[in-house]
Amino acid sequence: MRNPFSKTYDSEQLSMFDFMQSIKFFERLRQKELAKFLPAMHHRKYVRDEVVFFSKDPSQALYLIKKGKVNLTIDIQENFETIMEIARGEAFGENSFLENAKRTYTALIDSDEAELIVIPQFAIQEIFDSNPKIKAKIMTSLAEYYNANNQRLFRSYRCLLYTSPSPRDRTRS
Repeated sequence: MRNPFSKTYDSEQLSMFDFMQSIKFFERLRQKELAKFLPAMHHRKYVRDEVVFFSKDPSQALYLIKKGKVNLTIDIQENFETIMEIARGEAFGENSFLENAKRTYTALIDSDEAELIVIPQFAIQEIFDSNPKIKAKIMTSLAEYYNANNQRLFRSYRCLLYTSPSPRDRTRS
């Protein structure tokens, strides 16, 4: 039997909850926890080659991709090197969950159009301050995300080590 005092949500909110729960950082949250983020969400449209933020910028927001593709890039000698391409149902700017963090990569739109949902960092921190369970759930997901990224990075590094010539081999040529 349904609790007559429980909050009910309209179809638009339920659709947003489904979308949010498909994103790693929000997968552990219940509807009433997800609802706390709704007032802080802003919908923004971007076009190809538009920069969402640059490396070393203050981490002022989390971005959820509703439509389009985004390249996460690092700056290497005045060029942008893509480290990851992400699309609908993924998030970036995850270090906005941390206080006083700076961006570690540049985010660049890689589709003709992109629709992003922006959640400002100050709103995230307000939610965290008043809801320690939400913070714990999101920080657990963030730790898992960083762990998976580290594993991918180390695998890539090992592949580079085993496919490139050793320093001794390079001096013989």
